Amino acid sequence: MIWTTAVNNYSSQTGQSTLEFIVVSLVLVPLFLIVPLLGKYLDLAQTTQVASRYVAFEGAVHHSSSAAGWKTDAELAAEVRRRFYSRNDLSIKTGDVVSEIDSERNPLWVDHRADALLPDFNQVSVQTTKKSIATMFNGVTNMLDFSDDFNLPQDNLYSGSVSVQLANVAGLAPFDAIDLSMVRKTVVLVDPWAAKGPADISSKVKNSGIKTFPYQVLQVPASILEPVISVFEDGLGGASPPKIGRVDADVVPKDRVLQPYQ
Repeated sequence: MIWTTAVNNYSSQTGQSTLEFIVVSLVLVPLFLIVPLLGKYLDLAQTTQVASRYVAFEGAVHHSSSAAGWKTDAELAAEVRRRFYSRNDLSIKTGDVVSEIDSERNPLWVDHRADALLPDFNQVSVQTTKKSIATMFNGVTNMLDFSDDFNLPQDNLYSGSVSVQLANVAGLAPFDAIDLSMVRKTVVLVDPWAAKGPADISSKVKNSGIKTFPYQVLQVPASILEPVISVFEDGLGGASPPKIGRVDADVVPKDRVLQPYQ
């Protein structure tokens, strides 16, 4: 009698343990599947952020004043797909494009069924915009009044946006109908109105409009006064003829020169 009771208790405990294992498995198994998936999503988000920086900083090289000019969105999209969304160990080649084959995909970006999270590289798109630097001043354009006279570029704000549409994960709610899309954007200032040298500054001043510096207007009377002043130079205390439009960018005024300590 005692032996029969012990067997029944053991059977009930075994059944209870099996039930507890099943209940815990229903919680832990999805958790074990979701945690790695979230890590892969974070890696894709970081890659998209870096890709947007690449697109934006391309404007610092291929801007409106460069010899090559701006790159098109299609060209940048092809570069981004090849350099950021394919395998990390693939070599980078000029003009190369990524192929829709599994051997060129990132092996990390797969779900628990080994299905690619990015099955189509065409789901990676690039959009660039070029805006005037005046938008930074909220309509206050007094600081930019001289940009036209100096023939300075206006489309200085270059933004690069990269968007990625990921596939749903079949059989894993709620990721089976999430339609996850990642978008990252970076904005840089290109063509910062930096002069190539003193000659460039002097040229822009001389060729500017009347509003900035009336060089063309003052050049006529200056050419008349120059020989007169040259004749009476001694009587005028050694004053030299006016140099209209002269720009000495590398000359520091005497009152700005640090005097040696006595």
